[in-house]
Amino acid sequence: MSEPLPGRTWDGLEIALEEPIGSTVVVRRPAPGGVEILVLHRAAKGPDFEGDWAWTCPAGCHQPGEAVYRAALRELGEEAGIEFAAPWAVDLSGRWAVFALDVAEDTVIDLVDPEHDRYAWLSSQQAHARTLPGFVAVQQTRAASVPAVPVAFRPMTDADLGSVARWQAAPHARQWWDGAGGDEQALRLRYGPRLAGQDPTRMWVVEVDGRPVGFLQDYRVGDHPDYAAKTADPAAVGFDYLLGEPSLVGRGLGTRMIWEFCRDVLRRDYPDAAHFTASPSHRNHRSRRVLEKCGFTEGLWIDPPGTERGLGETEVVCTLDVRHWLG
Repeated sequence: MSEPLPGRTWDGLEIALEEPIGSTVVVRRPAPGGVEILVLHRAAKGPDFEGDWAWTCPAGCHQPGEAVYRAALRELGEEAGIEFAAPWAVDLSGRWAVFALDVAEDTVIDLVDPEHDRYAWLSSQQAHARTLPGFVAVQQTRAASVPAVPVAFRPMTDADLGSVARWQAAPHARQWWDGAGGDEQALRLRYGPRLAGQDPTRMWVVEVDGRPVGFLQDYRVGDHPDYAAKTADPAAVGFDYLLGEPSLVGRGLGTRMIWEFCRDVLRRDYPDAAHFTASPSHRNHRSRRVLEKCGFTEGLWIDPPGTERGLGETEVVCTLDVRHWLG
């Protein structure tokens, strides 16, 4: 196989200059004891591409002006024949974005372009051993470890406030919610106008495999003048979030939750918004990392007034460029 020209793909298409320059989609299907990973074998074009090592997931570079997510969908269709899919984010923070997709066991794979000559469904360990480049194999293994469960969002109701209080009081969460957790009546006073539609902030419950596990809220930044002035982006849509069940923390579901909320809820309901923003505490390194893995970039550091506990907390404004990522 001849070497591609600088700034061009193997078939001569121009590569976008901004990062990430390309995407991988880790496709998973159910298997006894876990999942299997789809890998594609590179068509042999000389000795460098012979042998069992020359495998990869559906992947490819972005073209100039092409949104990252739309490029990933295009490559998924061109290389595996999978259309109308909704991959979720595994890690978009590097030079190469990594998504994942769960498909049915009987999903048909069609090698549309000539870059690959066969495919296989392998266990995570088998796929890791065959996949190149190495960083894709690592991310592929990480994607395989995320629980294979559906994620959904529904409007919050008063009946959810007991769960919200419990989630905010959980050990991993209580320090980030001003000590509000554990008092359902206080939450009713705080969130009641939002649940009744008397406040522009909207409240949502996230469900994993049909079970409520956390919540989110979204709002137009311009509806909160003090916050709009501090963020310097009043046209943005802001949101806050909490994956409340301790047993689910650190398993990749927080990244998936935020990505799917931005893609399926915020993008749908605020189609003209150029930016989505969140502003976790500067000390909340886990939350900041999750946003980074979803494609958010850090900007202003802001100091809001002290909380009801008398503590000030520096927040980091994290922004998703909607057009760059979603189109």
